[in-house]
Amino acid sequence: MRPIGEAARTVGLSPSALRYYEQRGLVSPAARRAGRRWYDTAELRRLAFIQLIHQLGLPLTTAAAMLDEPDVRWREEAEAQIARLDALIARARGAQAFLRHTVTCPSEHPVTECPDLVATLDQLLAGRTVDDLADEHRAR
Repeated sequence: MRPIGEAARTVGLSPSALRYYEQRGLVSPAARRAGRRWYDTAELRRLAFIQLIHQLGLPLTTAAAMLDEPDVRWREEAEAQIARLDALIARARGAQAFLRHTVTCPSEHPVTECPDLVATLDQLLAGRTVDDLADEHRAR
């Protein structure tokens, strides 16, 4: 058993963050002695899991579901999060390709001088969406 300060340090949190997780119902002290919270190994593992989720940039709702929801529910949450990450990765790859194109363009001001970029901007002005253009680019 570890008191709150030591438990927080063990997983790289501040005591206030640990109290916040407690407020959210993600952890609870195994015991209280003289008004102090004490955490056992099982709760430390929960905290380590929450910290892992946080460091991966995943929401606490995913951690909460994986910690406490029934099998079907947490798996649905994980699958939904995977789908969101897939969309984010695709968008990031598109941004990366766009920036690579502009960086390699020999024009001093690609926004006004690069024929490909000017054509893309004209398509956006004509009502095309970024997603439409990205899909078209991927199909090439």
